[in-house]
Amino acid sequence: MCKEAPIAILVCGDPSLEKHVGYWVQDCAAATENLLVAVHAKGLGGVWVGVYPREERVIGFRKLLNIPEHVVPFALIPIGQPAEQKPPRPDRYNDARIHKNGW
Repeated sequence: MCKEAPIAILVCGDPSLEKHVGYWVQDCAAATENLLVAVHAKGLGGVWVGVYPREERVIGFRKLLNIPEHVVPFALIPIGQPAEQKPPRPDRYNDARIHKNGW
């Protein structure tokens, strides 16, 4: 999928800039999801390819793109025309996993 995509965005975090320690991961995850929603709204396809916390992937992207040590590659999002349209899977929702006003 990455080889065929005309563009890919690498979401990175800089823990040295965070206001609240440890939240850079949540910030990057929210940014990645928002990017995927925007890509879909434009009629394009995108996929979340996890990088962090897989150390070999983090090191690989740092080397490939000359990323400084204090910056952490988080996720790669290849973007392009969708290769297929998959229907929603009816078996993914499980009402037993929904809890209201307590566990």
